[in-house]
Amino acid sequence: MKKIKFSIEGMHCASCASNIERSIKKIAGVKEAKIILMLKKGIVETEDSVSLESIKKAVETAGYKAIKME
Repeated sequence: MKKIKFSIEGMHCASCASNIERSIKKIAGVKEAKIILMLKKGIVETEDSVSLESIKKAVETAGYKAIKME
């Protein structure tokens, strides 16, 4: 299990955060996704097989940009 933290560009409201969470949770191997609107950050707990790139793509599919992934 690993924890991935990242910043998000383009979020403006709670609906934005909810859309991003739903998009990330569709990825196989994601156990938990938490988007913090006030900090414009996301924290995702995943199995080791989930790549940073797949999370980045899920955020982009929702219409936002994931940056500073760690």
